[in-house]
Amino acid sequence: MTDAAAKSSAIDLSKRDLTLDIARVFCVLLVVVIHLLMVGVGRDDAGALSISRPLEQQAWFAGVTWAGQIMPLFFVVGGFASLTAWRSLRRRGGTAAEYVRSRVLRLAQPALPLFLFYVVVLGGAQLLAPVIGIPPKLLSVVAVGAGAPLWFIAAYALCQAMVPVMVRLHAAAPKRTVLVLLAGAVVVDAVRYSSGIDIIGTLNLFFVWLLVQQIGFFYADGWFAARRWWQLVAIAAVAYAALWPLTAWGPYADDMLTNLNPPTLPLIALGLGQACVLRLLRPALAALMRTRGAKAVVFLVGTRLMTIYLWHLPIIIILSGALLLIPGASPQPGTGAWWWSRPVIYLVVLVALFGLSFLVGRWEAPREITSTPPLPIVVIAAIATFIPAYAVMEWFLDFPFAVMGSLMLTLAVVLLGRWPGAAERAQSRVTKSISSSTRPSSAGSRS
Repeated sequence: MTDAAAKSSAIDLSKRDLTLDIARVFCVLLVVVIHLLMVGVGRDDAGALSISRPLEQQAWFAGVTWAGQIMPLFFVVGGFASLTAWRSLRRRGGTAAEYVRSRVLRLAQPALPLFLFYVVVLGGAQLLAPVIGIPPKLLSVVAVGAGAPLWFIAAYALCQAMVPVMVRLHAAAPKRTVLVLLAGAVVVDAVRYSSGIDIIGTLNLFFVWLLVQQIGFFYADGWFAARRWWQLVAIAAVAYAALWPLTAWGPYADDMLTNLNPPTLPLIALGLGQACVLRLLRPALAALMRTRGAKAVVFLVGTRLMTIYLWHLPIIIILSGALLLIPGASPQPGTGAWWWSRPVIYLVVLVALFGLSFLVGRWEAPREITSTPPLPIVVIAAIATFIPAYAVMEWFLDFPFAVMGSLMLTLAVVLLGRWPGAAERAQSRVTKSISSSTRPSSAGSRS
């Protein structure tokens, strides 16, 4: 590999903060738990298929989301990783185009087979539904649920594409950058809730998630490490306490999952509080990561994170439907038997994802790439990665969006794929020169 970005795929574990790896793994595994508890597939009194959300029906659900909404922590950890990766790349002479290319490719590649899968499944379901008697509304509900996690591709692609700019702003004016992003988030929410136009809130994909990513920059710079334990506790307490007036008197839902899409101000408070908690837990997590068992689990899951995140809901839905075909294997959602069966189903889902990773996991692994394409090409590829995920987030998954996503992600992967470097171009010219000099001329061939 001749590209500086490609060299960054080598991991130096001696300098890696493994507590962030275990935090990332925890976030994704918890997402699987939450979604497993939110998918209830059963039959109604008439015997027809029905889909419910048992977790949301619990009286304690909203309060639990204050701890269970951990996606801000994922962006904090991502901010830490982004800043350290960017600085490492720059020390080796890398460019912004190289960084964005490598990061966007890691999102576009694993997302592509999922969109192709949805093209086949949704297209086939539309053809077969009238024959086997599946209501179109039920198919729509299933598709909407299956596409729910794809918002992350849009949000994270945006954040990664902005890293070179945001790092520069962080270095020049860290506090002012935070204040501007915070003000932007407040203005967007104010306009959204006062006008009643929800789509305005999608502007906070920029302000909210970039600000949470900036918190990760501060974490990487040692700001949280420089705080005493009681200061971290106080900051976390204030951050979580801020949720109460925001939800009690403000326009925000007390359910933090509802505040996720479009992203809202409470997620910033959660991100700050979770960063403090992560720092407070660092000694315990570091001790845990010195054990072989923890390292093995983090490696096993960490090398398959995108596969687990992107494919867990399709697996849960398919498994739930399959269990309906086995008499007595699918308790009615929300019953005691259903709740007690969830740990077993969770393990089955993880095993299925592990097996699936051997098929689609190759799309998650970093590619052997050479020279970076021109910056405009990288920008086009980043936009092509963002658009289909954003469309699914805003208007939900259906067959046309699955087709569009497959085409645009294919374009992104091709644009970000193998580009010949200077050495390769020189070698190509030499080869052509040798070939032309040894090829018989037309005159010689007639003689």
